[in-house]
Amino acid sequence: MANRELLMAMTTDDSPPPTEGRAMSGYSGIILAGGDGARLASLTRRLTGDERPKQFCRLIGDDTLLEQTRRRARVLIAPERLLTVVTRHHERFYLPALADAPPRSIIVQPENRGTAPAVLYAVSRLAGIAPTEPVVMLPSDHHVSDDAAFMARVECALEAVGARPEVVVLLGIAPDRPEVEYGWIEPAELILGRWSWPIYHVRRFWEKPSRPVAERLEAAGCLWNCFVVVARPSTLEQLIRRATPELYEAFAPLRARLGTPWEEDTARSVYARLTSTDLSRHVFQACAESLAVLPVSGVGWTDLGDPVRVHEAQARLSWQPATA
Repeated sequence: MANRELLMAMTTDDSPPPTEGRAMSGYSGIILAGGDGARLASLTRRLTGDERPKQFCRLIGDDTLLEQTRRRARVLIAPERLLTVVTRHHERFYLPALADAPPRSIIVQPENRGTAPAVLYAVSRLAGIAPTEPVVMLPSDHHVSDDAAFMARVECALEAVGARPEVVVLLGIAPDRPEVEYGWIEPAELILGRWSWPIYHVRRFWEKPSRPVAERLEAAGCLWNCFVVVARPSTLEQLIRRATPELYEAFAPLRARLGTPWEEDTARSVYARLTSTDLSRHVFQACAESLAVLPVSGVGWTDLGDPVRVHEAQARLSWQPATA
């Protein structure tokens, strides 16, 4: 495992962060907003009075988590290059939330079949638009206190992928506790050191470790997997093809009909035959040797994946949400 002191020292930098509105047309983005938010259903139901998933809720701050994620992404990504993946049965929630988005930037899945199909659908769309330009993938259920600092790290990863197109870079959060509900990334040797922040090979993933293992991981300088990924669309597509060939082949009819009047019907037929596939578990863990990680600290990142973490974040930020 990497030396903790060296690794944590290298996650800080005085380079100026990107400024709001500095969207770069050469970059693309994917926001994953198709999840059902089952673990937070009782909390979000109490807050909103309906069945909306957490990404459409104001859990922290005056904006929904999706609105916060879109604002964060637009620091670097132009609106027409920012794709948002949603699920059809959330239509009454995503239509008003994405009213200002270009229509072709919204990818509507007929069903939620996990993160791997969602990402494959998006990168298949990008493959016909900008297959070689770097893309950042952002979950829509996270809170970040310092968007500018966070997106400065994303920009570093985008620049690295632009120079090294074979690299897939994950952002890894420097931990402040031995968290057992997160996935962890164990970094290996330095791969790219000439950017604003260093980037390391990934040695392996540790998914929701026991408390003793989490304590060892924290002490050794391992990182939380925040599931923010930067790569070329074509590289991500090939990584999914390598790890889950059956999923990639199932998408063949849909790839052939993207942008045609038959896309929606074809997507419905394809998704009806899919099983749930998780990008982190079924793809990244199977291809760890092909991945890299950029350590991130000091951005106030929180995964709002369960009620305990939501309440902790609300208390820490002195936020009291309104209830329905």
